[in-house]
Amino acid sequence: MENKRGKKIICIDIGGTAIKSGIMDENMNFLRTDVMDTPRGGAGIMDAVLERISEYLSTAANPEAVCVSSAGIIDSDRGVVAEANENLIPGYTGMNISEKVRERFEIPCYVENDVNCAAMAEAYQGVGRGHSSMLMLTVGTGIGGAFLERGKLLKGHTYSACEVGYMHMDGSSFEELAATSVLVKRTAKRLSKSCLEISGKWIFEQAQSGNKVCIEEIDRMCDILAKGIANLCYVLNPEIVVIGGGISAQENYLRPRIEKGLDRYLIPEVRRKTKLGFAKFGNHAGMLGACCAAGILENIE
Repeated sequence: MENKRGKKIICIDIGGTAIKSGIMDENMNFLRTDVMDTPRGGAGIMDAVLERISEYLSTAANPEAVCVSSAGIIDSDRGVVAEANENLIPGYTGMNISEKVRERFEIPCYVENDVNCAAMAEAYQGVGRGHSSMLMLTVGTGIGGAFLERGKLLKGHTYSACEVGYMHMDGSSFEELAATSVLVKRTAKRLSKSCLEISGKWIFEQAQSGNKVCIEEIDRMCDILAKGIANLCYVLNPEIVVIGGGISAQENYLRPRIEKGLDRYLIPEVRRKTKLGFAKFGNHAGMLGACCAAGILENIE
């Protein structure tokens, strides 16, 4: 794989709690990576991003582009945050990231939704590689989704395709029933603990040690995840479904439970032809995927 012009790429991944950034070469090798806490508010985020780009330009002069992965609904044609969670990132909706970068540095800037970016990374170089279509779900504080067919993202009329966390299920929403944050809240309540005392990782460790409550809560989450995945499979018919987010590290524990649910909720013909995978890329998925989504990295074999 090579970039025709052989130049460096500045990558930014804007999340609700952290901003990851790095300089990547044409072979998808990161020459430098950094992490900082996400400032409060859209203006603070933009200032921090511009400052980091300025810093990188001292070591990566004349970069090919700046590629940004961002939380929120992203108008990727204009590089604008069409909508963001005001409680999580106030003042971020309407931010024209691409324009601000271009005006200050005169460098092309591409912006894409963070889940779409993670999906692109998996489709091009991860577990989705070689599959004609892929549905990705990122499970964490909420549940995000992305769908690709023959390498192309399904974005929808207003760039909000696959906002699956809002999908109505069982009198609630998909993410209000099956996100990792919900697993933590429910488990903490049953164990008379504070949510600050435990984490998703702790719950899985306890489940593997035989904690009945933790086992029951994970089983509940897996069943709901399987039901949601099945509903989406009936609409999109992906060749593979990829689970991302922090829980993807728990593949050995989760896989048999989610597959059991898929056996229950999918008709046999669809079930036989739907694979389940777990994300390969971790912290760098957003940055890598932003470059893939922008079409900066070419000749991917």
